[in-house]
Amino acid sequence: MALAAAFLAAACAELQLRLPAEELQFELAGRIAVRYGDEASSGNIAWRHGRSDDEVLITNPLGQGVARIVRAGDSVALTTPDGREHRAPDAETLTERVLGFRLPLEGLADWVRARPGPGPHEARRDSGGRFVELQQSGWKIEYLEWDADGARPARLKLSYPGIELRLAIGAWK
Repeated sequence: MALAAAFLAAACAELQLRLPAEELQFELAGRIAVRYGDEASSGNIAWRHGRSDDEVLITNPLGQGVARIVRAGDSVALTTPDGREHRAPDAETLTERVLGFRLPLEGLADWVRARPGPGPHEARRDSGGRFVELQQSGWKIEYLEWDADGARPARLKLSYPGIELRLAIGAWK
């Protein structure tokens, strides 16, 4: 009986609960570093995430625009500094084609909030129950640092074959 209760408690801990709309939306700002193949670059990221839309602005360290990514429903557009607009059904395909690396926007919206997205995943947690590592959709997400109150990730490292993304989140709304 105790063993069954332990299994049930573990299963419940992994259930995805429905969150109020205000918890589905967020804004963050910080720094991003990307390594892919023999290339590496870094800059700033500002991201506004809504229930069915996203707007991500990636700038170089001097603040000049590198890419503006807008997801509205089932369509994603990426605008480059020269004003050219590129479209695709998902951000990973689009960013890989235009920028040379995959930006997992859909999964990232959950991962930056320290939770798995829908679908199978594997996770390792610390003694306080926070994620140390999460693996999902071929990505490995490492939670390197948490904010002052320990509620939100402050630094993450995401790895996918041939790609490493690092995020340092400085501000949340």
